[in-house]
Amino acid sequence: MGQNLLGSVRDAIETGGLLRAGDRVGVAVSGGADSVALLLLLVELRKQLGVVLSVVHFNHKLRGKHSEGDEEFAARLAAKHKLAFHVGRADIGAEARRQKANLEDTARRGRYEFFERLAKEGVVDKVAVAHTADDQAETVLAHILRGTGLAGLGGIHPRVGHVVRPLLGVRRGELRTYLKSKKQSWREDASNRDTTRMRARIRKRLMPILEKQFQAAVVEHLGTLAELAREDEAFLEGLVDGRLRRFIERGAAGLRIPASELLGTETEFNAERSESTENTERRETRNLSAARRMVRRMVGEVKPREGQLNAAHVRALLELAETGENGKCLQLPGGLLVRREHDSLVFCIAGALAGGKAGKPVEFERAVKLDGSQTLVRVPELSCVFRFRVIDWPAKRRDTIETGFVLDRDALQTPLALRNWHAGDRLRPWGHRGEHKLKRLLSKKRVSGREREGWPVVTSRGVLVWARGFPVGAEFAANEKTRLGVVITEEPIS
Repeated sequence: MGQNLLGSVRDAIETGGLLRAGDRVGVAVSGGADSVALLLLLVELRKQLGVVLSVVHFNHKLRGKHSEGDEEFAARLAAKHKLAFHVGRADIGAEARRQKANLEDTARRGRYEFFERLAKEGVVDKVAVAHTADDQAETVLAHILRGTGLAGLGGIHPRVGHVVRPLLGVRRGELRTYLKSKKQSWREDASNRDTTRMRARIRKRLMPILEKQFQAAVVEHLGTLAELAREDEAFLEGLVDGRLRRFIERGAAGLRIPASELLGTETEFNAERSESTENTERRETRNLSAARRMVRRMVGEVKPREGQLNAAHVRALLELAETGENGKCLQLPGGLLVRREHDSLVFCIAGALAGGKAGKPVEFERAVKLDGSQTLVRVPELSCVFRFRVIDWPAKRRDTIETGFVLDRDALQTPLALRNWHAGDRLRPWGHRGEHKLKRLLSKKRVSGREREGWPVVTSRGVLVWARGFPVGAEFAANEKTRLGVVITEEPIS
């Protein structure tokens, strides 16, 4: 068993080019079974691989004395094998609260920033982490359940920057059997069994059902799907890179691309010249796939701040490229504006284009009636639809819920209105100590005066409860007494 496992790990490292002779490799050891097994396997393989090992541990300070115990365990393990020990520490709980961010995402970000720092400072060349085949399968399933495209189906990558993952082809059970054969203990993290978290529910409930009642080899099959998706993703990204280099013009105003090239109507994507219906349909599908990728790449390059581009935004942008009239604009999340100029699209920071609606303030006001589970409010002045969703709000919310972006339905009073912001508007966003003028809050976000035109807000009996890009008003935020929440999202008019 041990020799077969060693051979599999060595083959994965050599085939994938994960490590090279002479590399200084920091092994990320949390104290859990998978990371401890990774360390022992690499200790056994280090002479064959020609690498120099050390132990890397990040203390998230999330579990009190248990976190300190994990750090001490990792330090003892390093000392036992005469390896250097590198430790990073951060109060992740406090950081997540300060940023009003998801706790698990904050922990992951802190951990990988520490790894990156070690590599940049020359302490290590690579950091090996212990994601397994089971982790890969769970990740792919999680992405499918949340909604994903080809990139998400690729799951966990074997190598990203300085981080390598030699165990993606190994099952957790194999690693525990290996540790028992070595009489090596490990630490258990109780949070991994907390089924209020999606990943734990997939691990403890969904995967056993799939393996027992549907497909015994589901983990292997999902791993294969991820590998194939990564290969296809890399191929398509290569094609997109070529088109972007050929057809994008970069200028002070942003990026410009001919609409026909964005839609892929030239020969590069029309490899099959047959005029049959089957081939024509297949060509159009491939063109749109490339166009969607090009759109996301250009938006990511230009937008000045965070903002989530969804499928509806991309569809609206492609419609602008295909049938949009000269001068028509589309405002996108992240402070981005896309404008049709004759036969081209220009991607720029909102307010950067000349010839817009200067001198014509964007003004609107719409009544909002929360009659059912969902209310749509169209605002043609912004080319947007605002969706108000009423959701159940369980009494106990976990750290994965961003309460600062959900309103308490019962705290809202009529008349409820969606309108453009006015000079003098004031808001105390959730998590802020005091009330501020919205103009000041927008300035702190570096939202330009031109971009502020028509900035949408929601009022309850004349009091601001929501403004685009900010947490909801503190007095109106969902809390432990909330029964129904209200979520506001913004989409382009289709």
